[in-house]
Amino acid sequence: MRPDARPPFAGLAGRDPRALFSALPTPCYVLDEAALRKNGEILRDLAKRTGCRVLLAQKAFSNFNLYPVLAPYLAGTEASGLFEARLGAEEMPGKEVHVFCAAYREEEFADILRYADHIVFNSPRQLAKFGPAARRAGKSLGLRLNPECSTQGTHEIYDPCAPGSRLGTTRAQWDAQMTPELLNLLDGLHFHTLCEQDSDALEQTLEAVAARFGDVLPRMQWLNFGGGHHITRPGYDLERLVRCIRRAQAEWGVTVYLEPGEACALNAGYLASRVLDVLQNGETRIAVLDASAACHMPDVLEMPYRPPLYGAEAADDAGAEPRPGCEVYRLAGPTCLAGDVIGDYGFDAPLAEGDLLLFGDMAIYTTCKNNTFNGMPLPAIYALREGGALEPLRTFGYEDFKTRLGT
Repeated sequence: MRPDARPPFAGLAGRDPRALFSALPTPCYVLDEAALRKNGEILRDLAKRTGCRVLLAQKAFSNFNLYPVLAPYLAGTEASGLFEARLGAEEMPGKEVHVFCAAYREEEFADILRYADHIVFNSPRQLAKFGPAARRAGKSLGLRLNPECSTQGTHEIYDPCAPGSRLGTTRAQWDAQMTPELLNLLDGLHFHTLCEQDSDALEQTLEAVAARFGDVLPRMQWLNFGGGHHITRPGYDLERLVRCIRRAQAEWGVTVYLEPGEACALNAGYLASRVLDVLQNGETRIAVLDASAACHMPDVLEMPYRPPLYGAEAADDAGAEPRPGCEVYRLAGPTCLAGDVIGDYGFDAPLAEGDLLLFGDMAIYTTCKNNTFNGMPLPAIYALREGGALEPLRTFGYEDFKTRLGT
């Protein structure tokens, strides 16, 4: 389960979502403008205090209708390829656009040069292939490092430092492939090893970076700490992060970048769903919802983790037991995938067909990762504005499903 965060329903300011969202179609995402702004303020204050530059990693949150909320607090965006680079350039105009890709496509690289101003390569080979053209275009060039320092305990799928990883350049690869000509192309270095972690993991990683690459860092203009920093989570050790940033600035004379995605939109969205059916198999009571873990919140299965649910408590995560008197249900999606299960939860009263349920922390890795497996409709997307109004941003229908697959 992901670490506990700022109460995921704090943005509702005590309002009952069953009344607030009762008229919405379900399933439906609701993006919380006030919660996004609060995250932005925390990141802005960090940047002001340390001089670091904070980017939005769009792979976690790319709902550009809400970019105007975050833009005043950020230095720009980070992209994983051409489309995200273009989105950042178009929807946060005047801000920095950074891009990293494990391998760039020749037919796309000219367009990437149109949109990105910082381009990070994954290997010396990619730097040699594309770096000269990027340099002629006036771009700032970087290379991603693999400091070979695994700090993942439960999220091995997200560990870029695992043995045999394709992500980043190890010191052995650097020594074998880096030439003086390639080194002269570099303005900065990048590492990204964390996933929803505190700054103690960053401190450990920074020690590994210093041990393996400390001899070349003084030649660099910038150092990007990557993402995975849970900066906006209550209890996050901000002072340790500040020390890490200041160490890099003082020791190597670099500008420090951070590119959190989750921290920008942590606890800034909801997924509203309704109960379609209630059934019982042996001692297990099951509620089938119109929202699917597999289609609408795929990280629930990929990480895996248990999303928070308004008015309910997890019943079987890490040995957790609901309080006496709870009505326990296994919440599951409507697809044919047997494992399309969100988890077991305890409720104060029995569930019934038509009941509205609200999952929290649904702004990140949801709208940008969802899919139409089994022909599941994509949830509509609404914004909860700071004044309390619900604004429809996008609805989806049959044509959206059909046109993904052909003409």
